[in-house]
Amino acid sequence: MKTIQSRRRFLTTLSSAGAAGLIGSSDSLAQEAPPETTTIRLTKIPGICIAPQYVAEELLKSEGFTDVQYVDGGANIYPAFASGKVDISMAFVAPFIVQLDANVPIVLLGGVHVGCYELFGTERVKAIRDLKGKTVAIPELGSPHHVFLASMAAYVGLDPNKDINFVTHPVSESARLLAEEKVDALMGFPPVPQELREKKIG
Repeated sequence: MKTIQSRRRFLTTLSSAGAAGLIGSSDSLAQEAPPETTTIRLTKIPGICIAPQYVAEELLKSEGFTDVQYVDGGANIYPAFASGKVDISMAFVAPFIVQLDANVPIVLLGGVHVGCYELFGTERVKAIRDLKGKTVAIPELGSPHHVFLASMAAYVGLDPNKDINFVTHPVSESARLLAEEKVDALMGFPPVPQELREKKIG
């Protein structure tokens, strides 16, 4: 047991030293020229997945960005990138792919994670193919929920435009409709999947 505790203590110390090396001190700014712009705008999204953006605020300031802003993009933040309302941000990739396909002037820099979406269905839906002829709740057409589920459906041979009846409802209302079996399925994003599992819905 003492060995495990000393290893943990060692790893904690090593991690702290590594973080300090990555972040650096304010003296490190003196060695580099300041950025050409000192303001950076990121999107404000109500999802735990973008927590790194909020953690990054102090790191961005240490790199010379004196004004770090979080812009509220509303339910659909994707147009904010091409319109110049935000400079850089994290978001789900599927709607960006649709924008790139439509020649929208945006640049994707890299992936962050694979996604947090989960498909929930009633007893009538055991597999994605079972969505044929069914009603699926989404927040809005073109939303990450919609695009991701449409790509999943297409992958198994369904035509999402013809085979699935997409209906738009606020997320909280969609969960209630699924519980009442007034919709056959919904694509959930945290914390919805956790809440549905806790209530044994879907």
